[in-house]
Amino acid sequence: MTAIEQHKLGKVLWAIADALRGSMMADDFRDYMLSFIFLRYLSEQYEEAVKKELGDDYPKLSNDDKRIPLQIWYDENPDDITEFEQQMRRKAHYVILPKYLWGNIVELARTQDKELLDTLEKGFKYIEEQSFDSSFRGLFSEINLHSDKLGKTYEKRNTMLCKVVTEIAKGISEFSTSTDSLGDAYEYLIGEFAANSGQKAGEFYTPQMISSILSKIVSLDSQDPTTGKKVKIDRVLDFACGSGSLLLNVRHEMGKHGVGKIYGQEKNITTYNLARMNMLLHGVKDTEFEIHHGDSLLNDWDILNEMNPAKKMQFDAIVANPPFSYRWEPTEEMGKDFRFKNYGLAPKSAADFAFLLHGFHFLREDGTMAIILPHGVLFRGGKEELIRKKLLNDGNIDAVIGLPSNLFYSTGIPVCILVLKKCKKNDDVLFINASEYFEKGKRQNALRDSDVNRIVETYQYRKDVEQYSRCVSMCEIKDNDYNLNISRYVSTAKEEAPIDLAEVHKQLVDIDKKIENARDKHNAFLKELGLDLI
Repeated sequence: MTAIEQHKLGKVLWAIADALRGSMMADDFRDYMLSFIFLRYLSEQYEEAVKKELGDDYPKLSNDDKRIPLQIWYDENPDDITEFEQQMRRKAHYVILPKYLWGNIVELARTQDKELLDTLEKGFKYIEEQSFDSSFRGLFSEINLHSDKLGKTYEKRNTMLCKVVTEIAKGISEFSTSTDSLGDAYEYLIGEFAANSGQKAGEFYTPQMISSILSKIVSLDSQDPTTGKKVKIDRVLDFACGSGSLLLNVRHEMGKHGVGKIYGQEKNITTYNLARMNMLLHGVKDTEFEIHHGDSLLNDWDILNEMNPAKKMQFDAIVANPPFSYRWEPTEEMGKDFRFKNYGLAPKSAADFAFLLHGFHFLREDGTMAIILPHGVLFRGGKEELIRKKLLNDGNIDAVIGLPSNLFYSTGIPVCILVLKKCKKNDDVLFINASEYFEKGKRQNALRDSDVNRIVETYQYRKDVEQYSRCVSMCEIKDNDYNLNISRYVSTAKEEAPIDLAEVHKQLVDIDKKIENARDKHNAFLKELGLDLI
């Protein structure tokens, strides 16, 4: 499927969602819609694997036969089911019973079967608890099929679900879906739901173009970006991963085999589930990623708490878009935490540097970290100034990139990207002021491909471009008291043309002469008419 067709599929599915959700809030309906698309994807992938496994024994049905082929095989081979499912767990890594496959769900919806809701509920529970290993527990935990938002009675809720499933099936049937196409449509839908979710959007979505900048930067060779991409990224981490789009962007940038394993952490349970679904929908195997539900600031992920430095988990690339100026409650004990003890704690009013230091601690010596933060981290004083000063003196801040305002659904403030390294070759800091380069939109502004490419290319080759970018020495930064306000180093203000005072004087003299001539002519007319002169 082409990119245009994928985009069209996303638009078709969004139109279905927008039409069916009625008065339901976008972020409420999102979870139902995306879960059904995920079930459809899992079913399709599983049935393809089943066909390969059973070969000629896979039942062949005519187009008008609505039965589920796998169910027929189950009915005809009851003694072989256990061995078959064991084999599927080894090869496909999961199992779905025939009655819970998307094809059967669609048939129940088409015939308005009263058992649809009950079957869906049991199917989701089965997938959570028995399809995969324990790492997929709670995958559908936020899907409440008995919510009054779907209908006040079981019958009304069942009818609503019949409509949603039928319309999704119709919409998808118009397209030939491949491994990644549903994943890309899913990604499109997440963006559309974000656009309609207001302030909550920032919890789960980073606009694609901003994701692309971070992904392209961390994919470059960390010691000499001019040589191009790294050969491989063994481990990539996003410790505030939302729906996982940043991580998937890194994988897309490096190619399917260019990333060893993906690691993500997410505090919000609904968004955590979205991320796990999103990974599978993009063809990332369950053995190729690990998403943890937890709080990064508390560092409650066991794999990141290894006290032996030799066994410490480290990452080649780290990307993140944490909550902006998040209020947190640092304790005295946290000041001794291995992530913060050499820098001090970020203030209660803004955890921005706490998030940054959390990720930076786990960056490999030859790795690259790119994080989206509000501009305040560049110039605020107090504890943040001390942290900023140490990072600069240690040579850890590689680049500061200023982006246009109003790029996010959840906030209109302009943001910046900080690029950090533990061992960087340059002893200066690259500033890029890209605040003036964007496409204006009705609700949000957007970065164009040319804007993204210009930022990445400027970073890669460390270009000095008038009113756009400049490499600034540490001496100059120290002279500015470690203030990293971008406009201080790269101003986009247009210089006024110099004024030629002699030329201006000559013009004024000429104007006076013209006034005098006009007055003399006017007085002559008045004299002829016998009127008083001016």
